[in-house]
Amino acid sequence: MRYWQQMAGIGLLALGLGGCESVQRMAQNIPGAGHIPGLSSQRPVEATVPRQVPFPADTYAALPRTGTATIKGRLAYQLTSGQTVYGDHEKVSIAPATEYSAEAADKALAGQRVEPADPRAQAYTHVITTDANGYFTATGIPAGTFYVAGTVALPDGQGRSPFILKQVRVKDGGSVRVDLSR
Repeated sequence: MRYWQQMAGIGLLALGLGGCESVQRMAQNIPGAGHIPGLSSQRPVEATVPRQVPFPADTYAALPRTGTATIKGRLAYQLTSGQTVYGDHEKVSIAPATEYSAEAADKALAGQRVEPADPRAQAYTHVITTDANGYFTATGIPAGTFYVAGTVALPDGQGRSPFILKQVRVKDGGSVRVDLSR
């Protein structure tokens, strides 16, 4: 089952950041994900909220896909017991903040399930892997404002942490550090 949790987390992060859907909301569509805390099969599945902002093809076409900036940080989640769990070889996604992704982020943070992102948005998402202590460094990032997101595997096979999302701004050739924790 841990394999499915890891694979679901990896795929959902990349897809989710393209449209900033909540990992927990998206996991409801993954077979075998019902054991993840908060996703009980007795819980009614909410209807998908349609996007009000159409995919801005011109906005994305004007965005560079690579650059000279660096985003680094650490992925962590604090359990209710106070213990901090660090993202051990977890995926972190970095997606440009646009009016399209901002709408999805706002709705996801409000607990709404947003319809899937346009596949063209995913082409601008950078995905990296943390080290064993949760640290990550993404290079080749273009200048701009980005959503950085990830989840952490919980101890003893208890599923995954809630979606952790932060917004950062980085200049060309610059470096920014993000505390990707919750």
